[in-house]
Amino acid sequence: MPEMPEVEALREFLDERITGRRIAGVLPLAVSVLKTFDPPLDALEGRTVTRVARHGKFLDIAADGLHLVFHLARAGWLRWRDSMPDTRPRPGKGPLALRVRLDGPEGFDLTEAGTRKSLAVHCVRDPRDVPGIARLGPDPLDPSFGRERFTGLLKSENRRIKGVLRDQQVVAGIGNAYSDEILHAARMSPFRIAARLSEEQSAELYDVMQATLRTAVERARGTEAGELKAGKRSGMRVHGRTGEPCPVCGDTIREVAYSDSSLQYCPTCQTGGKPLADRRLSRLLK
Repeated sequence: MPEMPEVEALREFLDERITGRRIAGVLPLAVSVLKTFDPPLDALEGRTVTRVARHGKFLDIAADGLHLVFHLARAGWLRWRDSMPDTRPRPGKGPLALRVRLDGPEGFDLTEAGTRKSLAVHCVRDPRDVPGIARLGPDPLDPSFGRERFTGLLKSENRRIKGVLRDQQVVAGIGNAYSDEILHAARMSPFRIAARLSEEQSAELYDVMQATLRTAVERARGTEAGELKAGKRSGMRVHGRTGEPCPVCGDTIREVAYSDSSLQYCPTCQTGGKPLADRRLSRLLK
């Protein structure tokens, strides 16, 4: 799943290529992708793109008073095309979910792999009309989001810090991968209760979060859209690296699995050498 650093890189990629361009056509090709009906998608046709913005993990293409907003979800992606095909694609065939043509040969496709369809596209007059955007917490890289505000948010969260960092209503844009990376860099157990962190621990976590995300944004900046996924994976120190040695201490990276995701951590760096309870493993041992 693309998270804030990759979505920010996609925003910059699109902003550079489509701002000032006229939208020639928007064609939905998957039944599940479009989440709004008023205004219709074809209302975007003929309008000029004025800017591309980001709200958490949402991308927002503003075009003369309307907004094409989309969330790539777990398996969605954006594919830029320097030359769009002449033939009209057939709905429901392959991963293609939405096609946007510009006033020239270029355009882009939104695609989604797999059978679980979560990619969401909205055509709205105000991005805050999208429920997911209306509920977003502060962006962690917003200059106005400082240590004091972050610490205050954690004090009211009597649950595991891993879940708090992933909660888009608390902090916008961080997902499963970067929460693992932040907690590893902070040498903090993902099972620590957020509200029980001291002021010093919360402040240190804030600094690590800032450094981790800013480094990831810089690493992704300027990368072609098609190469962002590989770039994200190569930059991970613990996430997705179960069984590999920790790059800091050499201990084996371990995993806790859930029904639809998993977290990775280093026992030596984060949990005092103690493995965290993995319910999947516990069930197998019964």
